[in-house]
Amino acid sequence: MSHVNPDPEPERTTGLEPGGGVPPGETPPAESSMPEAGPQETHNPPKGWAKAPLTLILVLVALIAAFFLAYALVLIL
Repeated sequence: MSHVNPDPEPERTTGLEPGGGVPPGETPPAESSMPEAGPQETHNPPKGWAKAPLTLILVLVALIAAFFLAYALVLIL
């Protein structure tokens, strides 16, 4: 992977003052114009929900639903 220089030719870029500053009224470049501005994250790739937390959440939801169903049946009878 090669590094992309975010300011390859500052003397030809419109809207820049000498030294690379942006004059009042000009819009600075957006983040998307600098694709390699931050560090590359490789230590935490998204993999979705793990099985254990998802199972615990579903069991908890089922227990709460069963409680309210039983409570409603007690009130009716």
